[in-house]
Amino acid sequence: MDNTGDEIFEIVDTEDRVVGQATRAQCHGNPSLIHRVAHILVFNCQGNVLLQKRSLSKDIQPGRWDTSVGGHLAPGEGYLDAAFREGHEELGLEHPELTFLYYSKIRNSLEAENVATYLTVNDGPFKFDRCEIDELRFWSRDEVGKFLGKDVFTPNFEEEWQMYLEWVAESDNPMLAENRNLP
Repeated sequence: MDNTGDEIFEIVDTEDRVVGQATRAQCHGNPSLIHRVAHILVFNCQGNVLLQKRSLSKDIQPGRWDTSVGGHLAPGEGYLDAAFREGHEELGLEHPELTFLYYSKIRNSLEAENVATYLTVNDGPFKFDRCEIDELRFWSRDEVGKFLGKDVFTPNFEEEWQMYLEWVAESDNPMLAENRNLP
């Protein structure tokens, strides 16, 4: 029996301060319940982004391509700790070097999430849970652009990708200067 709907999330206010708790099932479907999420964008050495195809059994956006790693924070957990935990759980990442990119707020008719996004470079191999993820693959920047707005990706990933492209355009991040292969 799947009890993921019973998972407890901390509910936060617009300033990201904890104001209560609710179950996953309560949060997904009620955009007034803002909860926290950590994302990791994983790139390979050629600058392609790793995306995961969500399992058809997922409660949100089944069968669509999504960010490399994305997971909800456990009660009392910080964004960075959640990113490390989720990276290990979803892809088998062991102590990845994470670069913080930005905080964002994703709001839609289904949910409201405060997100911290990190970046890492890793060519794999990856170990993933086939109950959660149907497939992994690297996408070039052009491939992602070609399929935006065509119901291939989750709406959250499409929003994330636009924020990432804006970050790249505005960034003087030394990692980007050193590795021009990143999109």
